[in-house]
Amino acid sequence: MVESDASLKEVSIICPTCDAKKKLLIPIKIINQSKQLTTVSIPTNVCCEHSFQAFIDKNFKVRGYQQVDFDFSTIEYLDKDEEQEAHELIPKLDDIIKVLRKVVDDKDILGSALFRIDGKIIYTSLPLDTLFNTIREFEVRKEEKLIDTSRIYLILENEQMVCSRFFDINQNKYIMTLIFSPNVKLGMSNLILRQLEKEVLNLIGN
Repeated sequence: MVESDASLKEVSIICPTCDAKKKLLIPIKIINQSKQLTTVSIPTNVCCEHSFQAFIDKNFKVRGYQQVDFDFSTIEYLDKDEEQEAHELIPKLDDIIKVLRKVVDDKDILGSALFRIDGKIIYTSLPLDTLFNTIREFEVRKEEKLIDTSRIYLILENEQMVCSRFFDINQNKYIMTLIFSPNVKLGMSNLILRQLEKEVLNLIGN
């Protein structure tokens, strides 16, 4: 279950290919953090047989759609403002998002995300309840001014594991997060997260 109904807002989505309609619950927090538009990527079989992107403004109105050349495995959110700012700070951000998206092809990796150090979202495909809990954890650490951390591991009640790795890009701190199925042990999850971080840093030349 997600935090509460107050955390979500119903938005009507229309497929740009076949005009199929669907009402989706969108996290209010994600929309509110954006100054303008949030990109929501809709996977196959959520609205219809097509995958596409919807651009949602701060009033939870859909301002446009875009067909895509690839399929999604889960609903994705990209904050356009954070993404634009991150493009200026992070080389090859689009390639990094592709890497985060591709890693979820592994059946034991259920979602991925890239956050700023303060918990603001650049990209996420984490399930909603996991996303809320992860953001809350980052916000608490910021508010309480906890000591610098390199990793955080959270074990959920359903035995899924959320692993976060803190790292620097061009002297700015970011957090990469993966959620694993209960089949994955701690040592393996840490290894996968380290490999993913290495792949990202190699992309940008760090």
